[in-house]
Amino acid sequence: MKKAGGNWVDGDQFFDRFHEVEELTERIRTGRHTSVVAPRRMGKTSLVRETLRRFGENRECTPFFVDVETAEDPPDAISAIAAECRSADGVWRRIGGAIRRAVGQVGEFAFKDLRIKLRAVIDSGNWKGHGDAVFEALAKHETPCVLAIDELPLLVRRLLTSGTGEHTQEGRATADVFLSWLRRNGQIHQQKVTIIVTGSVSLEPILQQAGLTAHMNIFQPLDLKAWNEDVAIECLAALARGYSIDLPLDVRLNMCGLLRQCVPHHVQRFFELMLSHLQESHRETATLKDVQTVYSRDMLGLKGQMDLPHYESRLKLVLNKSDYQVAMEILTEAAVNGGVITNEYLLLYKQYYAEQNKSNPFAIEDLMNLLTHDGYLSETNGGYRYRSGLLEDWWYHRYGQTFVPIGKRAP
Repeated sequence: MKKAGGNWVDGDQFFDRFHEVEELTERIRTGRHTSVVAPRRMGKTSLVRETLRRFGENRECTPFFVDVETAEDPPDAISAIAAECRSADGVWRRIGGAIRRAVGQVGEFAFKDLRIKLRAVIDSGNWKGHGDAVFEALAKHETPCVLAIDELPLLVRRLLTSGTGEHTQEGRATADVFLSWLRRNGQIHQQKVTIIVTGSVSLEPILQQAGLTAHMNIFQPLDLKAWNEDVAIECLAALARGYSIDLPLDVRLNMCGLLRQCVPHHVQRFFELMLSHLQESHRETATLKDVQTVYSRDMLGLKGQMDLPHYESRLKLVLNKSDYQVAMEILTEAAVNGGVITNEYLLLYKQYYAEQNKSNPFAIEDLMNLLTHDGYLSETNGGYRYRSGLLEDWWYHRYGQTFVPIGKRAP
């Protein structure tokens, strides 16, 4: 087994998740639309891509994987989906003639260029018709089709805010129309086209804030959890064998203990940094001292900074400016208090920000719902605590030194 080279893995590098692959496979075979639910870096994309790869190999279904992270509006999203259909000649031949005529021979274009060409044809006045034509083409394919839409939550958030950072009436109407269109096509073509949605943030809290949760009723959630300690230990052992180094059991246990929550990406990253440390030291066997060195110096230092700021940046994408500020403070408050924030402290936040902005009452319940859904915190007796020891330690080192707790602030 080798280190993951990108943001997702498949084939021989796909580790564990046997139950989840079987579950998703069965859902696809029975035509059940699915929302893959998990905090960041749990391997949602890897799970979906590996499952689709297996379907592509046995030709039982025809898979399509579409990333709509950069889509600005429904026409952009339809253009991305239509462009992906190029990978199946039969589907592309059935797509509406207006699209094909405007684009010409698809072989002449790279995927990005094809998407741009499609966007010139698909606009705010005709996207639903072209989108319907795409779904009809998928439904008529000789084998059932699986349409995986990645980063749908980010697109929905972008629609809701209309680029302003705050929910707008126009944005909510646009999101409502787009999600209604997607749900309708999922219902019309069920058994022939199976939809899978996923993303680096959770869709449910976003829809809950906008009052659009009814659009999720065609999707069955598939909850993807962190690895348990045994699986993480086995993964570290497999990686060590792949690079001919020795990670004794006590070392692997200590690595998992520091992470606390064995997020697959974090396990991989810890191994990468440990391997680099041993190679620099010209050694093959790791010690407990090496674990502490790599964790404090690298995982929490500059080398780890390429991964963990992702947790902060994603909050900016799904929260308005004021809620983002409160979320950052709540996470820092928990980090400086042993990883826990109590309900009493949350009440102080609610009162403090209600006083700051009386015209717009602060809904801390919605914010905590998002922070738990997206894997930052989990409920505990009398409050919330960090799920990840790594994220807690990183947050403390990044923000905790100069933080003023809510209880010490002037009203």
